Amino acid sequence: TLIEALTEENIMRQMAKVVQTSSGDKKIPVAASKGTAAWVDEEGEIPESDDAFGQVSIGAHKVATMIKVSEELLNDSVFNLEVYVANEFARRIGTKEEEAFFVGDGTGKPTGILHATGGADLGVTAASSTAVTVDEMIDLYYSLKSPYRKKASFVMNDTTVKAIRKLKDGNGQYLWQPSLQAGQPDMVLSRPLKTSGYIPAMAAGAKTIAFGDFSYYWVADRQGRAFQRLNELFAATGQVGFRATQRVDGKLTLSEAIKT
Repeated sequence: TLIEALTEENIMRQMAKVVQTSSGDKKIPVAASKGTAAWVDEEGEIPESDDAFGQVSIGAHKVATMIKVSEELLNDSVFNLEVYVANEFARRIGTKEEEAFFVGDGTGKPTGILHATGGADLGVTAASSTAVTVDEMIDLYYSLKSPYRKKASFVMNDTTVKAIRKLKDGNGQYLWQPSLQAGQPDMVLSRPLKTSGYIPAMAAGAKTIAFGDFSYYWVADRQGRAFQRLNELFAATGQVGFRATQRVDGKLTLSEAIKT
């Protein structure tokens, strides 16, 4: 039996919109601002009110990893080593991918939701750098426009969750609403809460809570994860190599859909 350490669950692909791209660069048209109607007199001139359109460009960044194992280990192992290697590659790539989806700077990697440029809008600045209040959570909730709130979720670090679980209202009732049904997420302000280790903990200048409709974050897969076994490359040292690659990008198409 192979004993493995448990890892954090990846949540971003569950919430984001995942698309397949056939070329390296994909343009997503975005309506940046919308026009308005106006009241006009009989035979009056109808005023023009054009919509403004922008574009979000999604490319394909490469993430890769490699591992070498001895021929003896391959031959002697009592568990299926190749299946383990494939699962380990999926964990490594998934972890790197998840980190970029939250805090990536867009340089050679996806642009994260929390990045200053191309990321989510700032909703509320907390008064304290080490705590959050019920009022600030409510302010964050209503900083998001009503249509986005219908599908919105909170995402934060476990340390932030711990602080929020201790918050009480004026009647001494906890703000936290634990899930009463198996498989259902916990709720804060009647919206689901998810945790990720890649959201920063509470600190000065850190974006510690994201609230919004994460389906506006697009994950573009240029190709699936590719695995390759390298028999000859390390033969001189009696080793077999395994490599894995994936090309993917991620962008938030509407910054107003998620608030931090």
